[in-house]
Amino acid sequence: MKKIIKYVFIDILRSKIVIGFTIFLLILSLSIFNLEDNSSKGLLSLLNIILIIVPLVSILFSAIYVYNSSEFLELLVSQPLKRKSIWLSLYVGLAGAMALSFFVGAGIPILMYESTPTGYIMIIIGVLLSVIFVSIAMLAAVLTRDKAKGIGVVMLLWLYFSLLFDGLILFILFEFADYPLEKPMVFLSALNPIDLGRIMILLKMDVSALMGYTGAVFKDFFGTSTGFAIAMVVMFAWAAIPLWISVKKFKHKDL
Repeated sequence: MKKIIKYVFIDILRSKIVIGFTIFLLILSLSIFNLEDNSSKGLLSLLNIILIIVPLVSILFSAIYVYNSSEFLELLVSQPLKRKSIWLSLYVGLAGAMALSFFVGAGIPILMYESTPTGYIMIIIGVLLSVIFVSIAMLAAVLTRDKAKGIGVVMLLWLYFSLLFDGLILFILFEFADYPLEKPMVFLSALNPIDLGRIMILLKMDVSALMGYTGAVFKDFFGTSTGFAIAMVVMFAWAAIPLWISVKKFKHKDL
């Protein structure tokens, strides 16, 4: 299992796409922090980029890598190795490489310019989003045999989590404006890891006042140590549950 993880990890780090993604994040992060007089404003400018670009690259690259590794997976399955170990090794290699790419590209500049609890939270959220969307990509890849269809599915999933989910939430708030939906919004936010990550970072930046009464509800819940712990558990669940389902599917998948 260690040999598979090492091979996948090194193979991904050698990829021109991952190297390019890391350099892109590094240049972008350094540029934003150097252009802003206040590093806190730079962190806020970097927020949306991390919440959009990191999930997109993680889910798209991971899906393509899994499809391109089909012959490699067939070779491993023919060996006296458990399918569960093979799939988990692939996941650890992919997730580790994407998390490291984010940390080098965005995490190090954040530590250089904004080494504060807010900066640390942003790094943690970025790493978690990388890991989560690798897990979602592997689930989509194992459920869809056709490569073109699978890539289309992961793109739709990214579009849903990044844009469509917020649109649905706004539609619900508009249609049920006469009802107190602030507290249910706390539950609904857990249905999207990107939104949950955004809320946790914004609350650390202490800009929840800009979010109105809903922001106050979020702060009352996520602002406490218990609420923060629950939010982190939910984020880890977003990584673990799709991975667990994909392992179950891969164990019985006909390659």
